Amino acid sequence: MNKLATSELILNDDNSIYHLKLHPQQLAKDIIVVGDPGRVEIISNYFDSIEHKVTNREIVTHTGTLNGKYLTVMSTGMGTDNIDIVLNELDALVNIDLENRLLKKEHTSLNIIRIGTSGALQKNIEVDSFVISEFGLGLDGLMNYYEFEQTTEELKLLEQFYAQTNYSRTFAQPYFVKASTELFNKLKGGCTSGITATASGFYGPQGRVLRIPLKETQINEKLRDFRHHEYQITNFEMETSALYGLSRVLGHNACTVCAIIANRFSGTGSDNYKLAVKKLIEQTLSKLTQ
Repeated sequence: MNKLATSELILNDDNSIYHLKLHPQQLAKDIIVVGDPGRVEIISNYFDSIEHKVTNREIVTHTGTLNGKYLTVMSTGMGTDNIDIVLNELDALVNIDLENRLLKKEHTSLNIIRIGTSGALQKNIEVDSFVISEFGLGLDGLMNYYEFEQTTEELKLLEQFYAQTNYSRTFAQPYFVKASTELFNKLKGGCTSGITATASGFYGPQGRVLRIPLKETQINEKLRDFRHHEYQITNFEMETSALYGLSRVLGHNACTVCAIIANRFSGTGSDNYKLAVKKLIEQTLSKLTQ
Protein backbone atom coordinates (compact mmCIF):
# COMPACT_ATOMS: atom_id res chain seq x y z
CA MET A 1 0.00 0.00 0.00
CA ASN A 2 1.43 3.36 -1.07
CA LYS A 3 1.58 6.31 1.29
CA LEU A 4 -0.53 9.33 0.38
CA ALA A 5 1.70 12.17 -0.79
CA THR A 6 1.89 15.38 1.20
CA SER A 7 0.49 17.22 -1.82
CA GLU A 8 -2.70 15.07 -1.69
CA LEU A 9 -3.30 14.61 2.03
CA ILE A 10 -2.48 17.99 3.56
CA LEU A 11 -1.99 18.20 7.32
CA ASN A 12 -1.20 21.00 9.72
CA ASP A 13 1.95 21.10 11.82
CA ASP A 14 0.11 19.41 14.69
CA ASN A 15 -0.99 16.58 12.34
CA SER A 16 -4.61 17.77 12.25
CA ILE A 17 -6.45 17.60 8.93
CA TYR A 18 -5.81 20.81 6.96
CA HIS A 19 -9.10 22.73 6.62
CA LEU A 20 -11.09 21.25 9.51
CA LYS A 21 -8.07 21.48 11.84
CA LEU A 22 -9.35 18.39 13.66
CA HIS A 23 -7.80 15.26 15.11
CA PRO A 24 -9.71 11.95 14.85
CA GLN A 25 -10.50 11.85 18.57
CA GLN A 26 -12.32 15.20 18.28
CA LEU A 27 -14.98 13.79 15.95
CA ALA A 28 -18.16 11.82 16.72
CA LYS A 29 -19.61 9.30 14.28
CA ASP A 30 -22.91 11.22 14.26
CA ILE A 31 -22.33 14.64 12.73
CA ILE A 32 -24.69 17.56 12.17
CA VAL A 33 -23.52 19.97 9.46
CA VAL A 34 -24.82 23.51 9.00
CA GLY A 35 -23.84 26.29 6.64
CA ASP A 36 -23.73 29.19 9.10
CA PRO A 37 -20.84 29.14 11.63
CA GLY A 38 -23.07 30.98 14.10
CA ARG A 39 -25.55 28.10 14.06
CA VAL A 40 -23.01 25.70 15.57
CA GLU A 41 -23.20 27.28 19.02
CA ILE A 42 -26.99 27.47 18.80
CA ILE A 43 -27.06 23.69 18.40
CA SER A 44 -24.28 22.83 20.85
CA ASN A 45 -26.04 24.90 23.54
CA TYR A 46 -28.49 21.99 23.71
CA PHE A 47 -25.67 19.55 24.52
CA ASP A 48 -25.27 18.31 28.08
CA SER A 49 -21.50 18.75 27.76
CA ILE A 50 -18.99 19.95 25.16
CA GLU A 51 -15.56 18.31 24.98
CA HIS A 52 -14.03 19.99 21.94
CA LYS A 53 -14.35 23.40 20.30
CA VAL A 54 -12.26 24.07 17.19
CA THR A 55 -12.44 26.99 14.75
CA ASN A 56 -10.62 27.40 11.44
CA ARG A 57 -11.75 29.83 8.73
CA GLU A 58 -15.54 29.38 8.31
CA ILE A 59 -15.43 25.88 9.80
CA VAL A 60 -16.48 25.75 13.44
CA THR A 61 -16.70 22.38 15.19
CA HIS A 62 -18.19 21.49 18.58
CA THR A 63 -18.22 17.89 19.84
CA GLY A 64 -20.03 16.76 22.96
CA THR A 65 -22.86 14.67 24.36
CA LEU A 66 -26.65 14.95 24.48
CA ASN A 67 -28.77 12.38 26.29
CA GLY A 68 -25.77 10.08 26.38
CA LYS A 69 -25.12 10.32 22.62
CA TYR A 70 -21.79 11.61 21.33
CA LEU A 71 -22.39 14.25 18.63
CA THR A 72 -20.41 16.65 16.48
CA VAL A 73 -21.90 19.81 15.00
CA MET A 74 -19.87 21.57 12.30
CA SER A 75 -20.29 24.51 9.93
CA THR A 76 -19.37 23.97 6.29
CA GLY A 77 -19.91 27.42 4.88
CA MET A 78 -22.00 27.74 1.72
CA GLY A 79 -21.84 25.71 -1.46
CA THR A 80 -20.86 22.31 -2.83
CA ASP A 81 -17.20 23.33 -3.12
CA ASN A 82 -17.07 23.59 0.67
CA ILE A 83 -18.92 20.28 1.01
CA ASP A 84 -16.22 18.68 -1.15
CA ILE A 85 -13.57 19.81 1.35
CA VAL A 86 -15.53 18.92 4.47
CA LEU A 87 -16.67 15.44 3.35
CA ASN A 88 -13.26 14.37 2.10
CA GLU A 89 -11.59 15.54 5.29
CA LEU A 90 -14.24 13.99 7.56
CA ASP A 91 -13.66 10.70 5.79
CA ALA A 92 -9.89 11.08 6.08
CA LEU A 93 -10.20 11.52 9.86
CA VAL A 94 -11.81 8.10 10.28
CA ASN A 95 -10.52 6.07 7.33
CA ILE A 96 -6.91 7.21 6.89
CA ASP A 97 -4.08 6.72 9.35
CA LEU A 98 -2.93 10.34 9.32
CA GLU A 99 0.36 9.67 11.06
CA ASN A 100 1.48 7.04 8.55
CA ARG A 101 -0.53 8.39 5.57
CA LEU A 102 -2.04 4.97 4.86
CA LEU A 103 -5.63 3.87 4.27
CA LYS A 104 -7.04 1.94 7.20
CA LYS A 105 -7.97 -1.71 6.61
CA GLU A 106 -11.32 -1.35 8.39
CA HIS A 107 -13.85 1.17 7.08
CA THR A 108 -15.72 3.49 9.48
CA SER A 109 -19.09 4.83 8.38
CA LEU A 110 -20.34 8.24 9.56
CA ASN A 111 -23.90 9.53 9.87
CA ILE A 112 -24.06 13.07 8.50
CA ILE A 113 -27.21 15.17 8.89
CA ARG A 114 -27.50 18.58 7.30
CA ILE A 115 -29.80 21.10 8.98
CA GLY A 116 -30.32 24.00 6.59
CA THR A 117 -32.57 26.66 5.16
CA SER A 118 -34.13 26.56 1.74
CA GLY A 119 -36.58 28.08 -0.71
CA ALA A 120 -39.69 26.11 -1.72
CA LEU A 121 -40.43 25.42 -5.39
CA GLN A 122 -43.99 24.16 -4.89
CA LYS A 123 -46.65 26.74 -4.04
CA ASN A 124 -48.34 24.49 -1.49
CA ILE A 125 -45.21 24.13 0.71
CA GLU A 126 -45.68 26.65 3.47
CA VAL A 127 -43.03 29.02 4.75
CA ASP A 128 -41.66 27.90 8.15
CA SER A 129 -42.46 24.25 7.39
CA PHE A 130 -39.78 21.54 7.07
CA VAL A 131 -38.63 19.59 4.01
CA ILE A 132 -36.60 16.39 4.03
CA SER A 133 -34.60 15.56 0.91
CA GLU A 134 -35.36 12.03 -0.27
CA PHE A 135 -33.16 12.78 -3.29
CA GLY A 136 -30.66 15.44 -4.18
CA LEU A 137 -30.67 16.79 -7.74
CA GLY A 138 -27.17 18.04 -8.48
CA LEU A 139 -27.08 21.00 -10.85
CA ASP A 140 -23.65 21.88 -9.43
CA GLY A 141 -21.52 19.41 -11.42
CA LEU A 142 -19.30 18.33 -8.52
CA MET A 143 -19.84 14.57 -8.76
CA ASN A 144 -18.83 14.62 -12.44
CA TYR A 145 -15.23 14.77 -11.21
CA TYR A 146 -15.53 11.47 -9.31
CA GLU A 147 -16.14 7.83 -10.19
CA PHE A 148 -19.78 7.77 -9.15
CA GLU A 149 -22.41 5.20 -10.07
CA GLN A 150 -26.06 6.15 -10.04
CA THR A 151 -28.73 3.54 -9.39
CA THR A 152 -31.31 2.50 -11.99
CA GLU A 153 -33.89 4.62 -10.17
CA GLU A 154 -31.61 7.66 -10.19
CA LEU A 155 -30.77 7.24 -13.88
CA LYS A 156 -34.48 7.02 -14.72
CA LEU A 157 -35.04 10.29 -12.85
CA LEU A 158 -32.23 11.88 -14.86
CA GLU A 159 -33.69 10.61 -18.14
CA GLN A 160 -37.09 12.04 -17.24
CA PHE A 161 -35.53 15.30 -16.08
CA TYR A 162 -33.90 15.88 -19.46
CA ALA A 163 -37.05 14.83 -21.32
CA GLN A 164 -39.39 17.08 -19.34
CA THR A 165 -37.25 20.19 -18.85
CA ASN A 166 -35.12 20.34 -22.02
CA TYR A 167 -32.30 21.20 -19.62
CA SER A 168 -29.42 22.81 -21.51
CA ARG A 169 -26.57 20.44 -22.39
CA THR A 170 -24.17 23.39 -22.07
CA PHE A 171 -24.69 23.29 -18.31
CA ALA A 172 -22.96 20.77 -16.05
CA GLN A 173 -24.32 17.23 -16.30
CA PRO A 174 -27.00 16.89 -13.59
CA TYR A 175 -27.19 13.87 -11.29
CA PHE A 176 -29.69 12.41 -8.86
CA VAL A 177 -28.65 10.70 -5.63
CA LYS A 178 -30.82 9.25 -2.86
CA ALA A 179 -30.58 9.92 0.86
CA SER A 180 -29.60 7.27 3.37
CA THR A 181 -32.74 5.17 3.89
CA GLU A 182 -31.93 4.71 7.58
CA LEU A 183 -31.51 8.42 8.30
CA PHE A 184 -34.43 9.39 6.06
CA ASN A 185 -36.79 7.09 7.96
CA LYS A 186 -35.49 8.37 11.30
CA LEU A 187 -35.94 12.06 10.40
CA LYS A 188 -38.95 12.20 8.06
CA GLY A 189 -41.69 12.73 10.66
CA GLY A 190 -43.18 16.21 10.48
CA CYS A 191 -41.49 16.96 7.15
CA THR A 192 -42.58 17.18 3.51
CA SER A 193 -40.39 14.84 1.47
CA GLY A 194 -39.22 15.33 -2.09
CA ILE A 195 -36.30 16.08 -4.37
CA THR A 196 -34.00 18.94 -3.38
CA ALA A 197 -32.31 20.78 -6.24
CA THR A 198 -28.77 21.86 -5.43
CA ALA A 199 -27.49 24.90 -7.31
CA SER A 200 -23.91 26.08 -7.78
CA GLY A 201 -24.83 29.61 -6.68
CA PHE A 202 -27.52 31.76 -5.10
CA TYR A 203 -28.39 34.22 -7.86
CA GLY A 204 -28.29 33.16 -11.53
CA PRO A 205 -28.16 29.40 -10.82
CA GLN A 206 -31.39 29.76 -8.82
CA GLY A 207 -33.11 31.98 -11.39
CA ARG A 208 -32.51 35.30 -9.65
CA VAL A 209 -31.79 38.38 -11.76
CA LEU A 210 -30.08 41.52 -10.49
CA ARG A 211 -28.01 43.05 -13.33
CA ILE A 212 -26.89 40.05 -15.43
CA PRO A 213 -29.40 38.48 -17.88
CA LEU A 214 -29.86 34.71 -17.55
CA LYS A 215 -29.24 32.07 -20.21
CA GLU A 216 -32.04 29.96 -18.69
CA THR A 217 -34.95 32.19 -17.71
CA GLN A 218 -37.41 29.43 -16.78
CA ILE A 219 -35.29 27.22 -14.53
CA ASN A 220 -37.59 27.54 -11.51
CA GLU A 221 -40.72 26.83 -13.55
CA LYS A 222 -39.10 23.76 -15.14
CA LEU A 223 -38.08 22.43 -11.75
CA ARG A 224 -41.52 23.12 -10.29
CA ASP A 225 -43.32 21.27 -13.08
CA PHE A 226 -41.11 18.15 -13.09
CA ARG A 227 -42.89 14.94 -12.06
CA HIS A 228 -41.84 11.30 -12.05
CA HIS A 229 -44.22 8.86 -10.38
CA GLU A 230 -44.72 10.28 -6.85
CA TYR A 231 -41.60 12.46 -6.97
CA GLN A 232 -41.45 16.22 -7.43
CA ILE A 233 -38.79 18.85 -6.82
CA THR A 234 -39.68 20.57 -3.57
CA ASN A 235 -36.93 23.08 -2.88
CA PHE A 236 -33.68 24.78 -3.91
CA GLU A 237 -30.45 25.05 -1.89
CA MET A 238 -26.67 24.73 -2.38
CA GLU A 239 -25.26 21.67 -0.58
CA THR A 240 -27.37 18.49 -0.57
CA SER A 241 -26.42 16.78 -3.84
CA ALA A 242 -22.69 16.93 -3.04
CA LEU A 243 -23.34 15.75 0.53
CA TYR A 244 -25.30 12.75 -0.75
CA GLY A 245 -22.99 11.93 -3.64
CA LEU A 246 -19.74 12.07 -1.69
CA SER A 247 -21.28 10.19 1.24
CA ARG A 248 -22.40 7.41 -1.11
CA VAL A 249 -18.96 7.04 -2.71
CA LEU A 250 -17.12 7.22 0.63
CA GLY A 251 -19.47 4.80 2.40
CA HIS A 252 -21.25 7.19 4.77
CA ASN A 253 -24.93 7.91 5.48
CA ALA A 254 -26.37 11.36 4.76
CA CYS A 255 -29.69 13.14 4.95
CA THR A 256 -30.80 16.80 4.73
CA VAL A 257 -33.65 18.53 6.53
CA CYS A 258 -34.40 22.18 5.78
CA ALA A 259 -36.60 24.91 7.17
CA ILE A 260 -38.44 26.67 4.35
CA ILE A 261 -37.76 30.39 4.74
CA ALA A 262 -39.21 31.54 1.39
CA ASN A 263 -41.53 30.27 -1.33
CA ARG A 264 -40.41 31.23 -4.82
CA PHE A 265 -43.90 30.91 -6.34
CA SER A 266 -46.18 32.28 -3.63
CA GLY A 267 -43.73 35.16 -3.15
CA THR A 268 -43.81 34.73 0.63
CA GLY A 269 -40.98 34.84 3.13
CA SER A 270 -40.65 33.90 6.77
CA ASP A 271 -41.38 36.62 9.32
CA ASN A 272 -39.05 34.88 11.80
CA TYR A 273 -36.94 32.21 10.09
CA LYS A 274 -34.69 31.86 13.16
CA LEU A 275 -37.65 30.52 15.13
CA ALA A 276 -38.37 27.96 12.37
CA VAL A 277 -34.72 26.88 12.37
CA LYS A 278 -34.79 26.59 16.17
CA LYS A 279 -37.82 24.29 16.00
CA LEU A 280 -36.13 22.18 13.30
CA ILE A 281 -32.97 21.88 15.40
CA GLU A 282 -34.97 20.75 18.44
CA GLN A 283 -36.98 18.25 16.39
CA THR A 284 -33.86 16.81 14.76
CA LEU A 285 -31.88 16.52 18.00
CA SER A 286 -34.81 14.73 19.62
CA LYS A 287 -34.99 12.19 16.78
CA LEU A 288 -31.23 11.61 16.79
CA THR A 289 -30.97 11.03 20.54
CA GLN A 290 -34.12 8.98 21.24
